[in-house]
Amino acid sequence: MKRRDFLKQSAFALAGLAMLSLGCGSDKTAKADAPQPEVKQSTNEGASQAMNNNGKKILVAYFSWSGNTKAVAEEIHKQVGGDIVEIVPATPYSETYSVTVAKAKTEQEAGARPAISTKIADFEQYDTIYLGYPNWWGSMPMPVATFIDTYKMSGKKVAPFFTHGGGGVQRCMSDFEARVQGAKFTDYLCLSGSSAKNSQGEITSWVKKTQN
Repeated sequence: MKRRDFLKQSAFALAGLAMLSLGCGSDKTAKADAPQPEVKQSTNEGASQAMNNNGKKILVAYFSWSGNTKAVAEEIHKQVGGDIVEIVPATPYSETYSVTVAKAKTEQEAGARPAISTKIADFEQYDTIYLGYPNWWGSMPMPVATFIDTYKMSGKKVAPFFTHGGGGVQRCMSDFEARVQGAKFTDYLCLSGSSAKNSQGEITSWVKKTQN
């Protein structure tokens, strides 16, 4: 094989690995605009009652581009009760995968804090936060960093969950812990985006651990 051909194939392989690490998956359900996200209360009476009995107020917050993390968040909400809210960027990401990949890299390298349209009137009321997002370039999407800077989680129990497209957890957990000082972290849940919508068993096992 000629050196030029070898270098070209190596470049494509590295690019492919970077795309996998973004963790969006192939299920594109990105929104065309960014509506005002609402904090929704649980419709699961049993889960809500369990929350009331132990005196803890729960919030499930998530960022999702492809719909995979959203599916995990909704299953968690179904099991734990409380409220649920989506972290929505004020300027939506493109529905074109390659465009979003490039923008996500630029934002991460710049340490950007994209504006979000998510508003939570009384964040202090929550004792436990389930917070999830996809692995983008080995870490968190920058709108999540904006959320973390806006809504302080010091003193709260925080249960992190992630989805990925082949990169695994990488720095998702370590970067999260570094940004949130004074929180009590549970073990994290990390799921492949391709199986996220069919992982009820894994989610149930993890939820039980977070409630100890």
